[in-house]
Amino acid sequence: MAYFLQQLINGVTLGSIYGLIAIGYTMVYGIIGMINFAHGEIYMIGAFLAVLCFSMLGMAGVTWVPLALVLVLLVAMVFTSAYGWAVERVAYRPLRGSQRLAALISAIGMSLVLQNYVLLTQGAGLKTLQPIVSGGFVVYDAPDFVVTLSYIQIIILVLTVVLMAAFASVIARTALGRAQRACEQDRGMALLLGIDVDRTISLTFVMGAGLAAVAGVMVALYYGVIDFFMGFIAGLKAFTAAVLGGIGSLPGAMLGGMLLGMVEAFWSGYFSVEYKDVAAFGILVLVLIFRPTGLLGQPEIEKV
Repeated sequence: MAYFLQQLINGVTLGSIYGLIAIGYTMVYGIIGMINFAHGEIYMIGAFLAVLCFSMLGMAGVTWVPLALVLVLLVAMVFTSAYGWAVERVAYRPLRGSQRLAALISAIGMSLVLQNYVLLTQGAGLKTLQPIVSGGFVVYDAPDFVVTLSYIQIIILVLTVVLMAAFASVIARTALGRAQRACEQDRGMALLLGIDVDRTISLTFVMGAGLAAVAGVMVALYYGVIDFFMGFIAGLKAFTAAVLGGIGSLPGAMLGGMLLGMVEAFWSGYFSVEYKDVAAFGILVLVLIFRPTGLLGQPEIEKV
């Protein structure tokens, strides 16, 4: 029971990270109907920015962890949001009236560009980060196993809840949220009603990139090791989480991320860790066979 509880905590933590990345995929798909395959690289850039910023703050003598963490999160979100805006302007906007395949190829090309850009500027080796947040609580002390909840896991879970609540409030109560919902329903009609569709789409990319930046910072703190290829793997899994929960559904993206994280954690804990990705994608296949729209997705109704 104790080991099960520890894996549950690990799975929820990992699922929170996947969910934050998956929201970026599902937001872009909900508005323009396309997958931003460069989103994983945005998350990777956020992780590299975290390592660089923590190193610079250490050299500057900023040792108070809460202040350093807030500064790194702000810097990472600002810079990755700029990258997200640039991806939309370069890879998507010029091809918005073209076939979907053209934009898909452009997004894959942008993913490779960003990946190799980081490879050339930061090198191919692993980047490490010394533990910034250490310690934790003992949740359950069994005779043969101690269940712990680390401070960094608490930070990840709290940040995820706060960001999801803030994000839901923006979507439901602000003019930008209303514009996003209008563009999701009918971009042509939204344009006729005076909504700046280009601006709305750009801000959607910016918001998704900001959430991916938070996920990148948390991964750098949680694992302490990053590399230039991490965005491809995490992006693929986050895309899987978005499809699993129902592509286009924001609650579905978080639910899919949680499920994917727990599947990986429990499979790694009780079976061979080498096949955890097989298990995760196997669950996806089963869900798509029996519920093609995902767990919370709704079938598209096409007007004729």
